[in-house]
Amino acid sequence: MSGVPANRFQRRRGETRRALVRAARQVLAESEGAGVSIRSIAERADVGLGSFYNHFPSKGDLFDAAVADVLAEYAEAVEGHLCGFDDPAERIAAVVRISARVAAASPQIMRILCNSGLGRIHAGRGPLVRHAHRDMERGIASGRFAVADPVLAVSVLNAGLLALLELWSTRPEIDGERAAGVMVEMLLHMLGLPEGEAREVAWRPLDGTA
Repeated sequence: MSGVPANRFQRRRGETRRALVRAARQVLAESEGAGVSIRSIAERADVGLGSFYNHFPSKGDLFDAAVADVLAEYAEAVEGHLCGFDDPAERIAAVVRISARVAAASPQIMRILCNSGLGRIHAGRGPLVRHAHRDMERGIASGRFAVADPVLAVSVLNAGLLALLELWSTRPEIDGERAAGVMVEMLLHMLGLPEGEAREVAWRPLDGTA
């Protein structure tokens, strides 16, 4: 029986942390969060101010945790569609195009990515960032991509994707999937694929549909 109180405490602690992360996600979906106080976030999470500091040293640490939570959800949604893609060019094309689908289905994710900025997203080193580096390095090693610096290439890729999401968030009339395909063409051509091949790879079916 001695373990029951500790387990109950751990559950409550976990629930409090999740409530704070959810509240931070809501704040980041509305703005960059700079002008929101810690007290306001705690109230939104329905927890005491002291509970905030039991979990996070600062508001920035909470926002980093919220972005990491969003990126993990985003990665899970995207990675499920990457099975069967071995070619680095196909994988990069799929990530960009599927990201447009995820953004359409999960507006909160799109708004948080737009409001958080490239620095915080790239610093997260989540699974998609790691896989992007791996795919870029494989493409360079095989001669598929004609770029010298994989880190810089991934940064350009991430910046392009973020710019696309920001454009879409301000102009929802844009066909996000079509815009993503056009951007993939440009990115693959920039990475070294001939123009015709870049276009063909960019528009290959993702899941049995055109």
